[in-house]
Amino acid sequence: MFRTRPDIRPATVEVLVEGNLVLVPEGATAAAAVLLSGLPSIRETPVTGSPRLPLCLMGVCFDCLAEIDGVPNRQACMVTVAPGMRIARQHGARAARP
Repeated sequence: MFRTRPDIRPATVEVLVEGNLVLVPEGATAAAAVLLSGLPSIRETPVTGSPRLPLCLMGVCFDCLAEIDGVPNRQACMVTVAPGMRIARQHGARAARP
């Protein structure tokens, strides 16, 4: 739908999504990295196990919850990518950290 201007090439950041290297535009979110990776889902709901992907991309729906750099329950749409970031699927409910 949208394309970058051919004369502008944004810098990219290398992140790992489920162990696979993904190049993401600098300043993008972890949710964008998940969508670029082509994963069928990033988490499963704790009650029914239904697969979910990032939806609203503005922190409202919580469908983008993921484990980011070993920390569960992170809203991937609210986290800016950093070089070497590790993003993993979240299965079911995870205990909140104190």
